[in-house]
Amino acid sequence: MSVNLHSDQVTDQVTDQVTDQVKTLIMAIGVDEKRSSDIMKEVGLTHKPTFRMNYIVPALRENILEMTIPEKPNSKLQKYRLTEKGKRLFKQLKMKENA
Repeated sequence: MSVNLHSDQVTDQVTDQVTDQVKTLIMAIGVDEKRSSDIMKEVGLTHKPTFRMNYIVPALRENILEMTIPEKPNSKLQKYRLTEKGKRLFKQLKMKENA
């Protein structure tokens, strides 16, 4: 029982450390692969440099988000998806949302 409690505490701490922008990004992507333009529309942003600096870059740096074509980061076919860590955070955020 204490292992599960500890695990929940660690997950809560990680979730609390993620910025609001990254949390918004996680919820916008969910279980899908999406283009940055589609994610921007979903979160209500139009300025791509701000979106990259405040949403995409921190999520990539924290290994929450990954590119579908990492060898071509500027490809017009580039999409983003959640990593395993991102999927765990997504589930945690969904549970908090439904609580």
